[in-house]
Amino acid sequence: MDKDRPTIEIKKHGPYKVSRLKNLRYSTGKTLNSNEVIHLCKCGGSKNMPYCDGTHLKAGLSDEKEPDRVPDKLDTYKGRNISIHNNDGVCAHRGHCTGNLPSVFKSKGEPWIDPDAASADEIARVIEMCPSGALSYTRDGILHKDQEREPGITVLKDGPYEVVGEPELIDPYGSKPESKEHYTLCRCGHSRNKPFCDGQHQKIRFRDSNRRLS
Repeated sequence: MDKDRPTIEIKKHGPYKVSRLKNLRYSTGKTLNSNEVIHLCKCGGSKNMPYCDGTHLKAGLSDEKEPDRVPDKLDTYKGRNISIHNNDGVCAHRGHCTGNLPSVFKSKGEPWIDPDAASADEIARVIEMCPSGALSYTRDGILHKDQEREPGITVLKDGPYEVVGEPELIDPYGSKPESKEHYTLCRCGHSRNKPFCDGQHQKIRFRDSNRRLS
């Protein structure tokens, strides 16, 4: 392992221990403290968001995956010029795909992805917006799953942590992100697919307690 590479270690029933990360910010652009080692809340109850303040000890945070979660399954939709790959199991339901290219990524109906409904360039552009790694594509025989970006974590307003740049995820439970370069981590404490976000923050109307920064 590269000794300078940032790591995100999932502490059992506790916070995310983040080491050697230089870029931590809110989605508003506000830069946050990113010392050599920081601990980020994942129970959703800290009064010092996004940092852990020990609230998980009282909240009884569990890291278990729920049996009714959407399972990991990589589906492929083959088109004339591009093939789209999708793993619903790690989708954070950010909405970049359905919001930006509804002709291809349909919110209703089956199949919900039509790889021939837009140009390959448009599809590739929108897939590269996907923060969770659920979407990827193959074009001209080359799989595009990761990107080249500086390591960083964005604390999404009232939402998850969006990770880019390949910080190594160290999970004692063995979870692996679909893309090692980018993935989304739950911070509301209610995901059914911990440590990854599955959109539960929207259903429970999660709100960041540190409104001054978010």
